[in-house]
Amino acid sequence: MKSLISQDKPVERLIIFILGLLIMSLGIVLVITANLGSAPWDILNIGLHIQFGLTIGSWAIIVGFFILLIAAILSKKFPPFGALLNMVLVGIFIDFFLLLPIMITPSALFNRWIMFLIGLIIMGYGMGIYISAKLGAGPRDSLMIVLSEKFGGSIAKTRLFMEAMVLIIGWILGGPVSWGTIIYAILIGRIAGWSIPQCTKWTAYILNRNVRTGKNIKQPKMEREAK
Repeated sequence: MKSLISQDKPVERLIIFILGLLIMSLGIVLVITANLGSAPWDILNIGLHIQFGLTIGSWAIIVGFFILLIAAILSKKFPPFGALLNMVLVGIFIDFFLLLPIMITPSALFNRWIMFLIGLIIMGYGMGIYISAKLGAGPRDSLMIVLSEKFGGSIAKTRLFMEAMVLIIGWILGGPVSWGTIIYAILIGRIAGWSIPQCTKWTAYILNRNVRTGKNIKQPKMEREAK
């Protein structure tokens, strides 16, 4: 909770954070619905859903909880507020979007690829929006940072190891590994590289707009007092 309270404009940041998670979850569901292969962690959640029941969103919350628990034990720190909120809301939003009647896998392969690519872009920009609120990393990123600091590996190698292990487990459980998984691995970093700087600028503009507007309103009054 400190990560929220210590920030300026906490309410505005919280709204942006939740909006980003909502948009990112929509992208995740579009990619899942396209049925061309998903991201490693989504493959794991789908595999768990296939094998043990419960919803995909429920497994996202359960897996996220254990990830945060491991990160907390290794770092000996309580998980940040943003990571906890991320864990819960993404799972809820995923299940919400999956229940929508319009979330149907297209019959034509071309349309499925269009859905997949649109979902990938939406996911990347949702990620950029929630990160721009600066309320903390999600469960996976929290564990990645802790593992990197604990064992001395680079962020890139730690992330690659985590994604590979999760992908293998998800595939064994029956999760959808296909060409889309490869496309995701190739494109998501580039999309995030575009979206995060853009969303950071947009968020900074939104958060500072009221300040600038306030100054513009006060200026005529100051001029009158000076006269």
